[in-house]
Parts: sequence; structure tokens; C-alpha cells
Amino acid sequence: MAEGMLRHLAGDIIEVVSAGSEPAGYVHPLAIRVMGEIGIDISNHRSKHISEFLGKPIETVISVCGEGEAQCPFFPGTVNRYHWPFNDPAKVEGTEEYKLSVFRAVRDEMWRVFLAYAAGRRDQLEWDKKLMGQR
Repeated sequence: MAEGMLRHLAGDIIEVVSAGSEPAGYVHPLAIRVMGEIGIDISNHRSKHISEFLGKPIETVISVCGEGEAQCPFFPGTVNRYHWPFNDPAKVEGTEEYKLSVFRAVRDEMWRVFLAYAAGRRDQLEWDKKLMGQR
């Protein structure tokens, strides 16, 4: 959900990729469903392991799981690192409707955080452009 959301909100200004230390091997069907409810299609996304990105230049690492920060590897050259611990809706048990409600709640919480993050990145780009124009 994070990758799809950040691509939607800021994919025009930053390259967004997502990976985990223990990928499930698939994108959860309820994640696809609740993201589709807000107009973001993640049905073609895939679950990736962080090893795919080791050795590549990484500017920012954002971990989103409660235990994610401790399991996140060091990426040389990383300028920014953020840890925003969201509950993992895939671990919730209960009825389909309850699971959907949890996926929606996590999606909505992520939306608020990533919307602010994307706005901050846009503001920083504008500020950088102004500074470069003054030189």
C-alpha cells in the first residue's frame, strides 16, 4: 500500500520502490481492494525483498512496520531515514468485513502521513529551485 500511495502522491518527483525483510510473495488481495477504493491500482505490484536494492543509491528509506526499523539494513549514502510504524493489517484475524475495516483504517492513516511527506518534498524542491535561481 505504501509504494502505491507514494507513487500516486509523489511519483512525479521521486522514484518510489518498496521492499521488505520478509516479503509475503504476493500483494494482499484486501490491500489491492482498499487501494482501488481510493483510485490507486496496485494489482500489478509485487512483493520484493530488500536485497534487490542493496548496492543501489538510496536517498530515503521509510520503514512502515512496527518491527521494520530494527530489520532495515544500512544503505550507504542514505540521506534520510524515517520510521512510521503502522499496524500490519495482513496479520489481523476476524471476519472479512473486520479485516477490510482494518485495511481501510491503516490505508487512511498512511494517506495522512504520506500526503504530508509528499507536500514537504514538493516544498523542498520549490525552495531548492528558488535558492538555485538566486546564484
